[in-house]
Amino acid sequence: MTDANTITGRSAFLSLLEGEGVDTLFGNPGTTELPIMDALREHPDMSYVLGMQESIVVAMADGYSRASGKLSACNVHVAPGLGNAMGSLYNAKFWGSPVLVTAGQQELGHGLTEPLLYDPLVPIAQPLVKWAVEVARLEDLPRIVRRAAKIALTPPTGPVFISLPGDILNDRAPLDLGHPTRVETATRPSDELLGTLADKLLSAKNPVIVAGHEVATCHAHDEAARLAEVLGAPVYQQTVYYGAHFRSEHPSFLGPLSRDQQTAHDQLKDFDLMFVVGADVLRMSVWSAVDPLPDGMRIVQLGLNDWEMGKNYPTELAVRSDVKVTLEALNRVLAERQGGDGLQAAAKRLGSFAGRNWSAQRDRLREQITTKQDKAPIDPDVLMARVADALPSDAVVVDEGLTSTRSLPQLYPFRDSGSFFGLASGGIGFAIAGAVGINLALRDRPMCAVIGDGSAMYSVQALWTAANMKLPITYVIANNRSYRIIKERLLAFHGNEHFVGMDFQDPPINWVGLAESLGVRGVRIEDAADVGPALREGMQSDGPTLLDCSVADGFSD
Repeated sequence: MTDANTITGRSAFLSLLEGEGVDTLFGNPGTTELPIMDALREHPDMSYVLGMQESIVVAMADGYSRASGKLSACNVHVAPGLGNAMGSLYNAKFWGSPVLVTAGQQELGHGLTEPLLYDPLVPIAQPLVKWAVEVARLEDLPRIVRRAAKIALTPPTGPVFISLPGDILNDRAPLDLGHPTRVETATRPSDELLGTLADKLLSAKNPVIVAGHEVATCHAHDEAARLAEVLGAPVYQQTVYYGAHFRSEHPSFLGPLSRDQQTAHDQLKDFDLMFVVGADVLRMSVWSAVDPLPDGMRIVQLGLNDWEMGKNYPTELAVRSDVKVTLEALNRVLAERQGGDGLQAAAKRLGSFAGRNWSAQRDRLREQITTKQDKAPIDPDVLMARVADALPSDAVVVDEGLTSTRSLPQLYPFRDSGSFFGLASGGIGFAIAGAVGINLALRDRPMCAVIGDGSAMYSVQALWTAANMKLPITYVIANNRSYRIIKERLLAFHGNEHFVGMDFQDPPINWVGLAESLGVRGVRIEDAADVGPALREGMQSDGPTLLDCSVADGFSD
């Protein structure tokens, strides 16, 4: 290697990111990150997106990776900054977002003196990432970044972490930056295994399909729909529906499985085989003595996340392969083995779902909602109906409304992988910041983020980033002035209506004023009739809009 290859660590780091396809760095700079900020002038094609706190930074990168499927990169500030980021990193882990998280670290050796802001970073990050490492020599930087990108992007995908000491970034050495490595996983089983899988499915008298996360991430909606058609089987979405895991308007779709154990059990009790396609199996929320899986239910699983296979319930057959490629081949085998008579029978079964599928459920729900449309404050279901009616067919919806948005997936149809992004981990605070990253990845699609006021306060600073970048995001704040879900559970679990620490009405949050203080146009809405026009106007603007919608809190209204 010659002097012509000599480069600083800071510039090498940005060159390596660019070589991995990264053109945007999300960050919140501190002193130990100044070398990277200095090197940005040498890399004019690398955009920098400022988030005003580290949880915001990671959530924006998480959103970008969710929507694009690409590697994203974000930089946070030493130990307290990484600590701030951990909640968002938890969310990225559950989605499986390929986020490369870096943090500036004190110079090697200086940490031994325990200076201000120091702590070992790798142990902090390790529980929530696929790989965590600190760079100890500049010569190792290319190998580490290339390896981190490969690990993050190899299914099951997920975040990775690199600690970057200041002296490594400021050092200079001749380096070979190498090139990216990608592990190709778009494989299908052998013909023999496909036959075995087909026989398992066809042996069932009444099979049910559970479609999950990998249907969305593998863009396998066509293949999943065809599977339902050749089997004549109904489809449920996995219990935690944080993505568009199946097309809502397909005649086989019955909606999501419930996270209430008894309800899920009742939904499944008439079936004899559950084909789990790229999904987790009956992930629940709160504890119940009822097991959601009916006795005698056979399980067959397909996907790339082998950790989920047989994790809580034994499976008769677990196939680790790409959902899209495998379903494409499996559907042909199923059609051949059934023949014309079998396919006709499957079509007849498909038609029998018409009275109970998603579309039929939506029609019945709409009728119920009409009886509540004049209530004040606005009934949450009415708000969701108005939102769903105003959204164009190519809209992107980000959902973190918890109680207020329960009916949104029953009213707004999921049509493709980019149509819906929900709360994957259960940890609130993703949506305002995540919508920024999602919008940057899906610039040509109108976006609406529907968020509860409690959730929105976790990441409200991200409104400034949306305003700074003039992103056309319409934020709908379902403002019930409380943590309604906690009130409901305190009452349901303990019979207690003494709601301590669950209301924020004294003083009330001025959402319009708060939005405007961060550069976002704010509109207060108290009449349901105003929701649609305001939402349409927001989606046509050249910057962000926040709609503060007063909704019933379920107790005092």
